[in-house]
Amino acid sequence: MECHVRCIRCERHICPDCMREAAVGHQCPDCVKEGARSVRQARTLVGGRVSAVPVVTYVLIAVNVLVYGAELVRPEIVDRFAMLGAGLTGPDGGHYLWTDRYPEGFRPEGLVDGEWYRLLTGAFLHLPPTEGTFGVFHIVMNMVALWNLGRLVEPMLGRVHYLSLYLLSALGGSVLVLLLAPEDSVVGASGAVFGVGAAYYVMARRVGVDMSTVNRFMAGLLVWLVLSAAVTSWEGHLGGLLAGGAVALAFAYAPRNGRRTAVQVGACAGLVVLLAAAAAIRMSELTGGGVPQ
Repeated sequence: MECHVRCIRCERHICPDCMREAAVGHQCPDCVKEGARSVRQARTLVGGRVSAVPVVTYVLIAVNVLVYGAELVRPEIVDRFAMLGAGLTGPDGGHYLWTDRYPEGFRPEGLVDGEWYRLLTGAFLHLPPTEGTFGVFHIVMNMVALWNLGRLVEPMLGRVHYLSLYLLSALGGSVLVLLLAPEDSVVGASGAVFGVGAAYYVMARRVGVDMSTVNRFMAGLLVWLVLSAAVTSWEGHLGGLLAGGAVALAFAYAPRNGRRTAVQVGACAGLVVLLAAAAAIRMSELTGGGVPQ
């Protein structure tokens, strides 16, 4: 059957069964598909893809809860994966303070033994119930805070930007623990949550919302940073806050042109290099020279 109808985009003939209505005339199925691909996707202020559902926040909460369940079954997971710069394991299996001249039968543990993964794994662990009431309260408080903050910040940034900020905040918290308290065994998502809190403040200022509520939130966050110092790792909290704030500033104020992605990626890469250099220098000091592999 001969057809005299042409696609208004490619001008090929199209049969009546295949033609698709357009604003003017008709289009062929191939051009309809191509047009759907070329539609400009909505973007967040920082250039991320708009997402109505904070999937990353939900996944992070699920991972933390699942890991906590694993801790209940295998308590030794905490000692194996907690953030620890330098420590010793004795012949009795006990944990002892670090010294670079340890007796026979003792062995190093932590980053001094090349366990660099602890810089991130500790952020997905929490105090076990055996640590008293605060043990369970630890994960509950962090997950509630992440639930509330994540649902605000993730839509502002987009999934990839948000996940990058979360992980870099966790890394920043761990590195400051390494610099200031390398012998402390630290667990918890608090550093990452503080970084998300800093991002909320930065993004709120960037979009020009009423800052009265945001300022009260930030004041409360800083008050908690001070008050909790006696029972939590203030180094981890402060490191996460600073790293998250730095990343959020880079995301929010990168030039809105073709260089935006390059600036944002460069800022994140620069922060990683800075943190890695600081960690390497501290490790060299603890071990008396050289960086554990």
